[in-house]
Amino acid sequence: MKVLRFGSILIIALSFVVSAYAHHNAAGVDQSKTVTLEGTVKEFKWANPHSYLEIEVQNSKGVAEIWNLEMMPPLYLVNAGWKSNTVKFGDKVKFTARPMKNGDPGGLFVSITLADGKTLGQTAPRGGAAPAPPVYKP
Repeated sequence: MKVLRFGSILIIALSFVVSAYAHHNAAGVDQSKTVTLEGTVKEFKWANPHSYLEIEVQNSKGVAEIWNLEMMPPLYLVNAGWKSNTVKFGDKVKFTARPMKNGDPGGLFVSITLADGKTLGQTAPRGGAAPAPPVYKP
């Protein structure tokens, strides 16, 4: 009976490990390269476990393609100076991303430069320069 219980627990634990690995596996992304492109925000999804940016970019042939960029969750973005409305549909932006290995438009978000020149990443600046947390005023 103990062997059966141990085996069941082991199988359940392994299923969590495998699903977590699959969820966070970025094997399709070329981590050795970055690309910087300009485009128009089509959608910003402020969500857990990952936020997403969809940006329309003109490719080298002049054809519009949508770049889907996976980002960190809102908790990290807030600490980096983001708000849920930092970017909106129609905003013109310049972004840097780690592209997909197969050449599909998309990848992992690195940073964005807004129309006003402000640049944001997805983690707080190192050295304690993170924005102050919001102050609660009753």
